[in-house]
Amino acid sequence: MPKDIKDIEFELDGEKITFRSFSELHDEWMQDPEYVKAYDALEWKYQLISALISARSKKGYSQEKLAQKLGTKQSAIARFESGRGNPTVKFIQDLSHALGLEVNISVKPTRI
Repeated sequence: MPKDIKDIEFELDGEKITFRSFSELHDEWMQDPEYVKAYDALEWKYQLISALISARSKKGYSQEKLAQKLGTKQSAIARFESGRGNPTVKFIQDLSHALGLEVNISVKPTRI
């Protein structure tokens, strides 16, 4: 059994395929200015999601338990945590409050 994903290789239609880790691909993609621009535009969203998932985990709440506290469905929590949703500020406030967190939103000039 392979110890690392990089150890997995196979051939497809005569072409050698080698798996690469996400961090390796990310490092390569960060050389592309368009990727960097898109990545930077989403960074705040994924930092928020990561912080809320971490808080939920530390509280020992399942998505289902958190959803019950909010009066919503587990699928709404899953959608938010996967980054697929486009939550309202109120949803983020309610979610944060249920986890014992305070929301602070700041607006500042963009980097040039």
